[in-house]
Amino acid sequence: MHWIALQPPPEPADRAASDPATPADMPTALAWWALQFTPLVARVEAALVLEVSNSERLFGGRAALLQRLFDAPLAQAVHAHAQGETSLLALGRLWAHLPGAAELPIDRLPLHTLAAARLHLPTLHRLGCTTWGQLRALPRGGLVRRFGAGLVDALDCAYGTRPELYPWLRLPEVFEARLELSAAVESAEALLFGARRLLAQLQVWLRARQSGVLALELRWDLDARRSNALHVDAHHNGSAQGSMTVRTAEATQDMQHLQRLLGEQLAKVNLPAPVLYLHLRTLQTHPLGGESQSLLPQDIRKGDSLHQMLERLGARLGREQILCVQPQPQHQPEHQQVWLPWTPASPTSLTSPASPPAEAAWLPTWLLPVPQPLAVRQQCPQYHGPLTLLAGPQRLEIGWLEGEAALRDYFVAQSPHAGLVWIFRERLGTGANKSHNEDPPRCWFLHGLFA
Repeated sequence: MHWIALQPPPEPADRAASDPATPADMPTALAWWALQFTPLVARVEAALVLEVSNSERLFGGRAALLQRLFDAPLAQAVHAHAQGETSLLALGRLWAHLPGAAELPIDRLPLHTLAAARLHLPTLHRLGCTTWGQLRALPRGGLVRRFGAGLVDALDCAYGTRPELYPWLRLPEVFEARLELSAAVESAEALLFGARRLLAQLQVWLRARQSGVLALELRWDLDARRSNALHVDAHHNGSAQGSMTVRTAEATQDMQHLQRLLGEQLAKVNLPAPVLYLHLRTLQTHPLGGESQSLLPQDIRKGDSLHQMLERLGARLGREQILCVQPQPQHQPEHQQVWLPWTPASPTSLTSPASPPAEAAWLPTWLLPVPQPLAVRQQCPQYHGPLTLLAGPQRLEIGWLEGEAALRDYFVAQSPHAGLVWIFRERLGTGANKSHNEDPPRCWFLHGLFA
């Protein structure tokens, strides 16, 4: 077996001066990050222990695993590390703080690095025991009677003669993190600095779960003493709170995109009182599949995707200002689609109806909302000059059951000055034909234009 002990960095005294890319809870973030190397990760006091012997083969050997572990960006925040055949040996070398402690033999480790012996250090020192080896050399029966069985059991675990049992770390099903601000924040836009640290924590959790976020909630606790008109939530110990929800159309791990969305929404928030705490919680996530990367440079997309651009515009302008087309199960061309406010769940491409009235090649690029009557001269429809029929007719007969029958023959025609147009002729005096002075079968209407 091979154990690695990691010492997370101490919490900075001035959190406001810390790097915003640093996760809000570095020890927890390191523990989640370590799970990608082995499922056997445990917290021991302020340190982490990893048992990696069963994972070495997956990474191409111990040397490759260790190189990948210590070369990772998050590993640069590790304050110290040590290795050993047992977890207590790795922790002893980690806590020894002596020159060459990483290779220090187990018998020469000082007693204060063994957690089970710390309560008995004064007595053991009077007995002349200052190292693990000296303690192990004492009679076991006397140690048990004087100090209890826990000390002997710890020695057996440290030397590998007794199995080591830990409550192994498990990822939470829902991400939820809290950040205490170093000073009260009175501007909503200034909350983005703290939100970035929470997003950095979220990114570690998402990568460990191989998932992307679809919806998350940012909540803040207000200083109720600074305002007389705050909403008090009884479920949160009577603290005044505010919140916002961010939703994405696609599951993502892109924290820069989420940061931009949060920034757009925070710019519209007016804080009635200073903020003391921030909370970030996931509302909806989805597993991410593998992504194939193309070797051709022209296939590599640069910049934001369409969904990301729409989400940023929606956060800045309001979702009601962005319209998207929704296909409708209708046969009449003017009723086959409606425009609705865009939401992250809305499709971004128009899909054809189940039963189109004509072949796809017949459908025009631009459709008039109301068919426009055309003048007829010598039985020839006119639109910027006489029209020449190129293709058709494509017959449409609908609306018998509804009492509003539409009987039309559609044609693709050529205008001398307007190019290709889409026209139809009413076969009866119904639908768009409302004139009593014209022969109903000869009434022509412009319905679409080809770009």
